[in-house]
Amino acid sequence: MPGSNYFKPRGVPLSELDEIVLKVDEFEAIRLADLQGLYQEQAAEKMKISRQTFGRIVDAAHRKVARALAEGKALKIEGGEISMAAVSAGRKFTCCSCRHSWERSYGTGRPACCPSCKRTDIRRLRG
Repeated sequence: MPGSNYFKPRGVPLSELDEIVLKVDEFEAIRLADLQGLYQEQAAEKMKISRQTFGRIVDAAHRKVARALAEGKALKIEGGEISMAAVSAGRKFTCCSCRHSWERSYGTGRPACCPSCKRTDIRRLRG
């Protein structure tokens, strides 16, 4: 999801604006094609859709953004058919002494010692 999901012309109260809804998949298509500079085939692969479907999505998104800019409308990013990537269940750690690896849930703090050998020489694994 984008950091901000609502954009409007400066100085115009929201109550006076018409709104255009840009679906999350349309936002992602613009991000991949225009910001990351990916070719449609590459972007479609990242979104796990066909190149033709990607083309239709990015075209619709471009029209919506252009209309919002040209006509001074608010642009709201929400909804659409999306599937978020699976997020890891927690953080992974390894013991530098016995090489034991384990995972701990987010929000539980750093482990004090290895659950296998009880030594404190542990480090968090990235990725």
